[in-house]
Amino acid sequence: MEGLDLKRKGTQKVTTLRRIEVDVQKKWDDAKMFEEDAPDGAKESGKDKYMVTFPYPYMNGRLHLGHTFSLSKCEFCVGYLRLKGRHCLFPFGLHCTGMPIKACADKLAREIEDFGCPPDFPEEIEVEVVVHSEPIIKDKSKGKKSKLAAKKGTANYQWQIMESLGIPAEEIPKFADAMYWFEYFPPRAKEDLRSMGIKVDWRRTFYTTDVNPFYDSFVRWQFLHLKEGNKIKFGKRYTIYSPKDGQPCMDHDRQTGEGVGPQEYTLIKMKANKPYPEKLKHLSDKDIFLVAATLRPETMYGQTNCWLHPDIKYIAYKTKDGEVFISTKRAACNMSFQGFFKEEGKVDVVANITGQDIMGMALSAPLTSYKVIYTLPMLTIKEDKGSGVVTSVPSDSPDDFAALRDLKKKAAFREKFGVADHMVLPFEPVPIIDVPSFGNLSAVTVCEQMKIQSQNDKIQLQEAKEKVYLKGFYDGVMLVDEYKGQKVQDVKKLVQKKMYDSKEACKYMEPERKVTSRSGDKCVVALCDQWFLDYGEEKWKALTTKALENANTYCDETRKNFLATLDWLREHACSRSYGLGSRVPWDEQYLIESLSDSTIYMAYYTVAHLLQGGVINGQTIGPLGIKPEDMTRSVWDYIFFSNTKLPSKSKISKKSLNKLRQEFQYWYPVDLRVSGKDLVPNHLTYFLYNHCAIWPDNPGRWPQSIRTNGHLMLNNEKMSKSTGNFLTLQQAIDKFSADGMRLALADSGDTPVEDANFVESMADAGILRLYTFLDWVKEMLELKSTLRTGPIDSYNDRVFVQEMNKGIMTTDSNYEKMLFKEALKTGFYEFQASRDKYRELAMEGMHHDLIFRFIEMQALILSPICPHLCEHIWGLIGKKGSIMKASWPTVSEVDEVLIRSSEYLMDSAHDFRLRVKNIAQPQKQKKGMPPPQKPTHGTIYVAKTFPPWQSTILSKLKQMYQANNGTFPENKEIVNQLKTIDTLKKYMKKVMPFVQQSKENVAVNGMRALDLELDFDEKKVLEDNLEYLTQTVDLEGLEVKFSEEGDAKVKEECCPGKPYSTYYTQPSVSVTMVNPQPGSGFFSFSLPIMQHDTLPKITHRMCKQERTIKNPNKVTLYYYDNPELGPRSMPRYDQPTAGKTSVPMNGIFNIDVNNKIVTMTQNGSSKSIGTQLVYIIE
Repeated sequence: MEGLDLKRKGTQKVTTLRRIEVDVQKKWDDAKMFEEDAPDGAKESGKDKYMVTFPYPYMNGRLHLGHTFSLSKCEFCVGYLRLKGRHCLFPFGLHCTGMPIKACADKLAREIEDFGCPPDFPEEIEVEVVVHSEPIIKDKSKGKKSKLAAKKGTANYQWQIMESLGIPAEEIPKFADAMYWFEYFPPRAKEDLRSMGIKVDWRRTFYTTDVNPFYDSFVRWQFLHLKEGNKIKFGKRYTIYSPKDGQPCMDHDRQTGEGVGPQEYTLIKMKANKPYPEKLKHLSDKDIFLVAATLRPETMYGQTNCWLHPDIKYIAYKTKDGEVFISTKRAACNMSFQGFFKEEGKVDVVANITGQDIMGMALSAPLTSYKVIYTLPMLTIKEDKGSGVVTSVPSDSPDDFAALRDLKKKAAFREKFGVADHMVLPFEPVPIIDVPSFGNLSAVTVCEQMKIQSQNDKIQLQEAKEKVYLKGFYDGVMLVDEYKGQKVQDVKKLVQKKMYDSKEACKYMEPERKVTSRSGDKCVVALCDQWFLDYGEEKWKALTTKALENANTYCDETRKNFLATLDWLREHACSRSYGLGSRVPWDEQYLIESLSDSTIYMAYYTVAHLLQGGVINGQTIGPLGIKPEDMTRSVWDYIFFSNTKLPSKSKISKKSLNKLRQEFQYWYPVDLRVSGKDLVPNHLTYFLYNHCAIWPDNPGRWPQSIRTNGHLMLNNEKMSKSTGNFLTLQQAIDKFSADGMRLALADSGDTPVEDANFVESMADAGILRLYTFLDWVKEMLELKSTLRTGPIDSYNDRVFVQEMNKGIMTTDSNYEKMLFKEALKTGFYEFQASRDKYRELAMEGMHHDLIFRFIEMQALILSPICPHLCEHIWGLIGKKGSIMKASWPTVSEVDEVLIRSSEYLMDSAHDFRLRVKNIAQPQKQKKGMPPPQKPTHGTIYVAKTFPPWQSTILSKLKQMYQANNGTFPENKEIVNQLKTIDTLKKYMKKVMPFVQQSKENVAVNGMRALDLELDFDEKKVLEDNLEYLTQTVDLEGLEVKFSEEGDAKVKEECCPGKPYSTYYTQPSVSVTMVNPQPGSGFFSFSLPIMQHDTLPKITHRMCKQERTIKNPNKVTLYYYDNPELGPRSMPRYDQPTAGKTSVPMNGIFNIDVNNKIVTMTQNGSSKSIGTQLVYIIE
């Protein structure tokens, strides 16, 4: 892939993981692990079953990481629910219906015909799409319906697109046949999905269109029922239309403009006054109208002029009523498909002109108070929106006001375009709408407030338009007599109807934004004869609303998006004449379009394996021996409707029919549908509608839940083939391994509407974590016999057990809520951190049973996300069978107090470390002063109770909190109550800081933060972990005391849960430690000896100081029999301990700091050690 470097150094870890994945996948395939059938005798939907589906992807390319992110939600859910004992079915279909494949094949065929094979293309032409920025007042609920943004780029030929997909040049010509796409991409989609370890029952996989006779029969059955239920109707409807293709262009048929619909304008007819300008004089016997497309017909009362761009090319053309309209050619093209002309698609042009040719022309405009207005120049008009003719309402349009003001001020500007003074100067803004805070000339007010100087202040004018238009529409009140006092939004349709009735305006439609069909055609809006689904029908909509109420959407925002769609959705064209698909059963000149044949196909999954036998094109007879022609309407009715009797004339046996029915009745409804958020305004809403239409009296067959997700970014940028920031599914697996990719997908984000982010560096870090976990498991297996056994009763044993239990419970909850990023956090990152903490704190050694319980639990709770590695580890630790058939761990109630005590321990250790660091490395130190000595010992003080003044505050805060329904009153009220307490008066400076700290503690820890005592013995917790604390703070010794034994500062600073520590440096005398072992790699070094040191203390100190010495138990110390001469004598490497005596365990060292003397006392006798000790490492 251009721009993407898939080569990385050091791929050994990925290679290891991939090798494991291939082996595990073969094991699953051999065991038919994910093939699921309804249990024998099942007659209704199973209580423990769970059917999850994902919108079948379109087969015009390889699956990419965006597809994978969405379907991973299904995959993780199935993995989790299998562990919970659910009978899970995850079927996966492949979509081929619609225009894209056919259009691409035909385009490729044309290119080969035009440019040869291989083709020799002309140089590419850079094209720029201009997007009109005019604010559009429409239903707020619709929002942005398209995920596609206009962009600048180069035109691509289909041959080049095929090359970018990695298809060899010699194979590309085969794709000129649409059927070859069916042969090429579906098998590769299956292969890629298998490589990620997806838990799909592949027997149920199929692709769509009438190429698959079984699926074709199913779709026809569905549409016959929709037609009989009066859900499908025929008539003329405005729709996005491709003139080149000669048919409506639905979302799935578009190259650009997905989600774009028809935008309705009011076409204002401004009649030209005679005599006409020179270029129009030959039309003097005709009525000529400049037609302006507006979204605000209610503002026509304030027209002062008409704007034209002097350089734009306009056309005059004759309508079927004999009138002559003037507009841009693009607008006329749209009108030609909306009944404006005698012949559809043909514009009867009678004159070609520029705006300058008719500049200064006199007009009579509807509704305005000015009898005559004039055409004036505006240089910001674009050809890509509306008609190129713009009505001017300077009272309520900042653009119009700024442009009119410029013309009034600049005589030279008027003269340049031949505009006389009388055409401009007499015209003033007309008050027509009163807008709160902006007055009755809102555009004038806002332009003055924002200090807009001219029509060239484009950025400020855009901001001004948004302010004025939106507030004017929603809050404005009409001032004109006919509608005085009425809201603008209530009057709009009335004014529009008034002008339609008087023939002063007409309806005009065009696409909201540019739409390009798959064949490369610029689309228009056409008034078409077509079959359409009447989604606006009230009873159907009410039933669908009820289905939505019953469904879990996992997020309020998703539910709101559904409700907004239900509010605006009306008709949807469900037929076309070009492309691939099933024929409309009663009108076979039409095909069923791709969004309409994909609404209840999930029901087909339940029987597909019995009909097709795992062959995706349906060309082979399945295990029941049923032929496509046997699948009559009565048979489908029997399968899907429980109240339907057995077909009397069917060629299918009763046993087979009941088997088909049993599969459907057991698996249906869909328990979970996962999709991108952009499908809410179309597919997902149609999905609900059609289930309600087919099973109107059986809510038990309606979808149970719908989970959406945002789009997937790659490395914080939008995925794009053109920029190279793009990964196919197979590329991602090759680069990160399947489990590494899956882990990064889970970590990318959970929010149902916001975009997620796949970060490659995080994926690499995830690979390292997985590989490290595998290595550690192998290490534990090797060290199995060295791990501690016996009772599991140490403090850290008990904490580790509880932290594992809590991690399992929290992860269970996260999986259940489909919060997979959180599940990964609690079930892997934090779970591993608990293991790391146990390894660090368990000074007595880790317990065998706990370590292997941890490995087992980690494999289980991580398996939904990283199943291959977990399956492999499951086998390594000797578990029988597959982890895919294991159960979620059962845990007892979590001891939160014990976990809190451990958190207290870790927080205290962190504070102790900081305090020691600050003492040893003070931030401010006077120049010339020697650095402070590093502390060697410390005392930790703990308090039984708070100081009296703090206890008083906590008790009072608790009363206030409870009296105020679980919230604190304002600080002012707290102060007023506390300052009346006598015992607090001398502490008032400290009161509010302590109050604020207490409130913050409550926000984090709840009401227990106001308790006067802890719910655990903090002194015992510290004492149980004194060895760890001494080591982590890097001291020689620590002791724990109650604060009562300390000085005044200790008593003041120390309180429950907040220990106070003091540190000091104990004197020492340095001795030289010598290793006489030849070639050992151990060297001489200086080591401090302290008063009352023992052999274990010294050997531990050696290990801490010299990292090459690993195990203090392997160290033997010797002193010279003659401390004066011994160090001076020649060492004997064959007898390194000659002339030396080992230091006994009961020996106690004493020091004379002043004279630098070290002695050792044993059994009451004392011996001088001298300046050297010898150490031997076993």
